[in-house]
Amino acid sequence: MEIAYIPSPSRGVLHLGPIPLRGYAFCIIIGVFVAVWLGNKRWLARGGRPGTVADIAVWAVPFGLVGGRLYHVITDYELYFSEGRDWVDAFKIWEGGLGIWGAIALGALGAWIGCRRRGIPLPAWADALAPGIALAQACGRWGNWFNQELYGRETTVPWALHITSSTDGRVPGYYHPTFLYESLWCVGVALLVIWADRRFTLGHGRAFALYVASYCVGRFWIEYLRVDDAHHILGMRLNNWTAIVVFIAAVVYFVLSAKKRPGREEVVEPNAEVSDGSAVDAAEGDADDKGDAESVEMKAEADAEADADADTDGEAGPESKAGSEDGAKAEAGAEPTKKS
Repeated sequence: MEIAYIPSPSRGVLHLGPIPLRGYAFCIIIGVFVAVWLGNKRWLARGGRPGTVADIAVWAVPFGLVGGRLYHVITDYELYFSEGRDWVDAFKIWEGGLGIWGAIALGALGAWIGCRRRGIPLPAWADALAPGIALAQACGRWGNWFNQELYGRETTVPWALHITSSTDGRVPGYYHPTFLYESLWCVGVALLVIWADRRFTLGHGRAFALYVASYCVGRFWIEYLRVDDAHHILGMRLNNWTAIVVFIAAVVYFVLSAKKRPGREEVVEPNAEVSDGSAVDAAEGDADDKGDAESVEMKAEADAEADADADTDGEAGPESKAGSEDGAKAEAGAEPTKKS
């Protein structure tokens, strides 16, 4: 008897007149907003300026979407270029199909361009965005639920996902909700990165490397549960091999970065420091100018008083001299008269 299960939506698109509102697109958009919001808070806490994260995201997000779609189309090319398929569908991103590996790779290129234009070190910006990116993935995975895609093996667990669609080779039934597993794992990754960053003061890209490595661990075992068609190498799914390679690269970077550049960046956005310093210098300059003006004014008053004293002394001197001479003459004249 069916006790409980996760129902699938009857449709993934709602129409507002002629405008289609797609659940998959909404999940992606919500994820982007969450990433930018959290990234901005972390950037400000590190000494950055408001709006910088969003400005760089304008470069990173489009690059990431293109990279994610390219990875999906290249690794699942038969869905678009095999016999009976329409290659135009490769451009229909709203129907699902984004590879996180391509999204991160090309998104990093876009972020590098944005950071370079602002004179900001990419590793510092990536550290601030790392947990937000994980939460964005957690939101985006619910787009797979709207499209009834990327589920796991059949199961009887109470939280099984009920697939009702039979298009594109789907078989209605109850399956492991791998979209939910990955969404919850990404939330855990975000919390882990936030905790580790506060506890160990990660810097120079190590928070981002921790996010990448921890995500790869979860993606590896979740990939084993999926039953959708995928290319296999040595009996293992392509995405499993990708997870292994990316995990090793992230761990190597983390270790080498910790040895070469321990601690965290003291300045993440030079423009913010210059702006603050200029404001302080301007305030100090105003105070100095005010002090100099007061000194000049006081000196002018002192000079004026000195000139006034000098004028007074100069006027009294000739009169006193004349008085002395008259007295001397009177005495001289009085002496002969007295002698007479």
